[in-house]
Amino acid sequence: MRELEINGKTGRSKICIGEKMSNLSKYLVDSPAIVITDENVARHYQQYFPDCERIVLETGEAIKTLDTVRELYERLMGLAADRSVCLIGIGGGIVCDITGFTASTYLRGVRFGYVPTTLLAQVDASVGGKTGVNFSGYKNMIGVFSQPEFVICDPEILMTLPEVELAAGFAEVIKHAAIADAGYFSFLEKNTGNGLEMSLEILEKIIYESVAIKAAIVGRDETEKGERRKLNFGHTFGHAVEKTTGLPHGMAVSIGMMTAAKLSTAKGMLDVADVDRIENLLARFSLPTRLDFDADRVMDAMARDKKREGDHIHFVLLSAIGKAVIAPITLTELSAVLGSNLD
Repeated sequence: MRELEINGKTGRSKICIGEKMSNLSKYLVDSPAIVITDENVARHYQQYFPDCERIVLETGEAIKTLDTVRELYERLMGLAADRSVCLIGIGGGIVCDITGFTASTYLRGVRFGYVPTTLLAQVDASVGGKTGVNFSGYKNMIGVFSQPEFVICDPEILMTLPEVELAAGFAEVIKHAAIADAGYFSFLEKNTGNGLEMSLEILEKIIYESVAIKAAIVGRDETEKGERRKLNFGHTFGHAVEKTTGLPHGMAVSIGMMTAAKLSTAKGMLDVADVDRIENLLARFSLPTRLDFDADRVMDAMARDKKREGDHIHFVLLSAIGKAVIAPITLTELSAVLGSNLD
């Protein structure tokens, strides 16, 4: 097992890569716990849950709302949960986000930790202290920054995930390499020749390297005033695609990364050869790189993005693989580029 730490203004978070889900109980010393999970995870992994109260949610993006948070508040009050309680989110990114937001606002904040059960959650949603829910169809519009006390990343539970779930996680893995570490990007190219078929050892290394990149960036800019915005590479456009087409998050981020890479080339920042490398690596994991879309609907969604300030959006571009640049791009400029579909 390897550990990383984030020491932020909103708390200290210990991230344990290679830890077993079955060891969760040792992180709950001297604290009553309540597990928050979903139906699928409970069905497959409840034998590893600690002996405590459990709240089982339905599945899917539709539950990531204030209505679900209200239901959780009512359940917690019904269980007489006080400020000594520790909420444990066991599941994918949706469960982690809901658990973190609920814990951060119930009684003005109680302890919480995560056991992410998807690759996407292990390398992204569970790390960094962003919590939140969707509102009126827009992703993560309501939330707070608050660090989980601990995150247990057990690679073994990922080996039985459907390929589409693994692929979604690799979109975030490739993002981390593209924005911060050219050597890591090359490692992915050399060690993932068969796409999603890899050893547990390689998978654990990939999780560690990705979490290390995100943890370092969050440690320098916890509340996204500057450098942390680089983690949004592919997400501004990707979230708009996700909302308007219903494409799953990882797939939409893949399209968003290709759009940002091509926009970087159009602005004279990134070599075409690097765009090709990004496209080839995404395709290796069965991630989409091209998509027909309604430019007007996508622009409307981006105009409502959290990263918008006035008439521009903080857009993440690349000057090279491993080097991200945050550039203010006007909505008019984006509209003109998207109108050409970046061919």
